[in-house]
Amino acid sequence: NGLRYNNFHTTALCSPTRACLLTGRNHHSNGMACITEGATGFPGYNGRIPFRNGFLSEMLLPHGYNTFAIGKWHLTPVQEASPAGPFDRWPLGRGFERFYGFLGGETNQWYPDLVDDNHAIEPPKRPEEGYHLTEDLVDRAIEFVQDAHVVAPERPFFLYFCPGACHAPHHVPREWADRYRGKFDMGWDRAREMILERQKEMGIVPANTELSPRPEEVQAWDTLSADEKRLYARMMEVFAGFLTHTDHHIGRLIAFLEELGELDDTLIFVVSDNGASAEGGPTGSVNEGRFFNKVPESLEDNLKALDELGGPTTYNHYPWGWTLAGNTPLKRWKRETFQGGTTDPLIVHWPKGIRSRGEIRTQYTHAIDLVPTVLEVLGIEPPAEIRGVDQSPIEGISFRYSFDDANAPSRHVTQYFEMFAHRAIYHDGWRAVNPHPFGKRVQPEDLQAGNWELYHVAEDFSEVHDLADKEPRKVQEMMARWWAEAGKYNVLPLDGRAQERIGERKPQIAEVRESYTYYPGGQPIPESVAVDVKNRSNTITAEVEIPDEGAEGVLLAMGSRFGGYSFFVKDRRLHYVHNYVGVEEYRITSTEEVPAGMTSLRYVFTFDGGAPGSGGTGELYFNGRKVGEGRIPRTVPITFTLAGEGLCCGWDSGEPVSAEYDSPFRFTGHIRRVIVDVSGVAPRDLGAEMDMALSRQ
Repeated sequence: NGLRYNNFHTTALCSPTRACLLTGRNHHSNGMACITEGATGFPGYNGRIPFRNGFLSEMLLPHGYNTFAIGKWHLTPVQEASPAGPFDRWPLGRGFERFYGFLGGETNQWYPDLVDDNHAIEPPKRPEEGYHLTEDLVDRAIEFVQDAHVVAPERPFFLYFCPGACHAPHHVPREWADRYRGKFDMGWDRAREMILERQKEMGIVPANTELSPRPEEVQAWDTLSADEKRLYARMMEVFAGFLTHTDHHIGRLIAFLEELGELDDTLIFVVSDNGASAEGGPTGSVNEGRFFNKVPESLEDNLKALDELGGPTTYNHYPWGWTLAGNTPLKRWKRETFQGGTTDPLIVHWPKGIRSRGEIRTQYTHAIDLVPTVLEVLGIEPPAEIRGVDQSPIEGISFRYSFDDANAPSRHVTQYFEMFAHRAIYHDGWRAVNPHPFGKRVQPEDLQAGNWELYHVAEDFSEVHDLADKEPRKVQEMMARWWAEAGKYNVLPLDGRAQERIGERKPQIAEVRESYTYYPGGQPIPESVAVDVKNRSNTITAEVEIPDEGAEGVLLAMGSRFGGYSFFVKDRRLHYVHNYVGVEEYRITSTEEVPAGMTSLRYVFTFDGGAPGSGGTGELYFNGRKVGEGRIPRTVPITFTLAGEGLCCGWDSGEPVSAEYDSPFRFTGHIRRVIVDVSGVAPRDLGAEMDMALSRQ
């Protein structure tokens, strides 16, 4: 009942695209050249969307709209996403009246890192009770709209609905994945051919479209072993089930709007934020905690988890052969500015305002074009100021003109692209691409014309035929256009670095210190602002009062089943568990029972030194007297938390760090405070940290 736009484009990465979708300005104009974790100090790269670039929510509020945000956000500087704020770049600070979702780039679909308005909460149910994040998000979306509708049924609303699907981890109930049993046994090479055939039949791509070549790093399906094929096919079945499950629950939201009588007059955009993700690498992953921490996974280990893929015990991602299939027929994938990274689905549905039904639209459109389109449909002029701040010009172009005119010429004629110095420029049917290698610093020779490829995408939809050698003047023209756009939109200086961006100093809400004090209860503290005990000696001291009948529970915990640590009392003994990336739990237990009364319970870790992830010795103390000792041969080197499971005092949020207890395992005695002391300078693997941050977004 709507329109499909087959020439819609994004920035090739999530946060930058989302900034475009919500403001109508380019991602560098928004300071969002990258994700917030990779921000640097330059204006186009600082990860802080300026208040002069108003959000659509802020524009609609004065016109009587309710404004709701649901699901993934990932537009708040990572250092500000804690209970201490500041909250002016959280959803409620940017014009949304209500928010329910998660602030980071990804989250566990079974045990999500949830925020309700401006505070963290625990999920309303557990997986064994039937919980899944997508269903919860749709329930809340319906609740938000319904709450407003029963009081003021004529009042319009803006709902920004962003499920965590189908980002990794690919989590879905097994019965949904099982719907696709055997459907991908043909492998990714044949799947690409089949998909292209179907796209041509449906008119989604031009009839002369060719399949882009398979990159050298992607293995031919026929060269894989039988076990590899079995594992990788199941990974794609899980992904497909995840998408179908998401579609089902979005269908519940659509059905609700229809029941309200609002569907025909609700303008709906369905978009994706970047091309399919290749961050699963050549083999995919069953536990991305290992991937993020550079702990290799073996085929044998992953096969053992075959029947658990998509469930709570896995944190999975498919291999990049399926990424390529998902981007059929386009070249490459997310993070790169070839069409495979920047060309995405766009569906527009508005029966009351669009006469056409089920048609394809080929006009060139970009993420920055949605805001001006909405404003034109509503007859609202972009505001000159919002809350006293003068506003910058909208940079997108409304495509309202195309709703009922399939043959209207494109009005969006020129669009630049840049991601980690991987550059492209579109102009009037032509596209030039400079495929800068990810993580490579920009050198003078990288700026030369010989490094650009040229495609006539009006005739070559999938960028198969590089015309740079045949059209050198056109290359020069396109390069010049790129530099002009780059100067206009804060793209300079070019920054091709990857891991170094993680190491850049960023504004902090508090100075880094050697002693941190935590108190029981409260909200989880994100790893980005919690005490960092990795790769260094540290001491955890809990000042507690134990009743005569004893007590049990968590004193301090960070992480989940996929990596972390927990300091807790159980069976009257004191325990420390270091969960090594979900592979093994190293446990130290006191030789004596915890005494009653006011007691100091202490864990002392002496790091061996050396490379990140090296081991050390742990010791347990009661009131300064040693009562336990053990070796921890390996430690988590880079990150404890895959999806925001923060540090908790007096309980363990989300999934338990240790199999020794179930969350939240609240401490039943009284905790006065827990003090964590750290010393020395922790060695860091910046490359791995950047890989982790990008894979989450």
